[in-house]
Amino acid sequence: MKIRPEIESDRNTVYAINVAAFESNEEADLVDRLRDQAGFFISLVAEQGGEIVGHIMLSPARLPANPDTPAIGLGPMAVTPANQGQGIGSALVRAGLEQCRQQGFQAAFVLGHPDYYPRFGFVPASRFGIESVYDVPDEVFMAMELLPGSLTDKAGKMYYHPVFDEL
Repeated sequence: MKIRPEIESDRNTVYAINVAAFESNEEADLVDRLRDQAGFFISLVAEQGGEIVGHIMLSPARLPANPDTPAIGLGPMAVTPANQGQGIGSALVRAGLEQCRQQGFQAAFVLGHPDYYPRFGFVPASRFGIESVYDVPDEVFMAMELLPGSLTDKAGKMYYHPVFDEL
């Protein structure tokens, strides 16, 4: 398996992967809107046997009470249903988080499955006193310090890019 940056010619395949994985167009449309509006984002694909089988996108997040803490939001992340459970999603998450570290981001956030994301070091964001602006259960809004200590005393709300509000 190979993880690489998404290129323009991957766009339709990435859209189809997100539709298949989430069984709706919402996340696929979100990816398109982030490409068009976010300015900066990290978008990676997983190739297996020359075929794209997974995708992850990470885009800047805001901690208004702590604007000096560069933060990123993970999501969406999708793997084709036929290829789930093979470690492709995990490889995408690890590669995406490593790129975030290299880009100077200090913290990452995710709205995701509480049994999946902790394996990468995510914990409920409430442990840092950080809340989601969305009405979601505490255990699904998670944070990870990409730079140790970066979320110490950083309580407040975290905001994804505004296109997330359109979901």
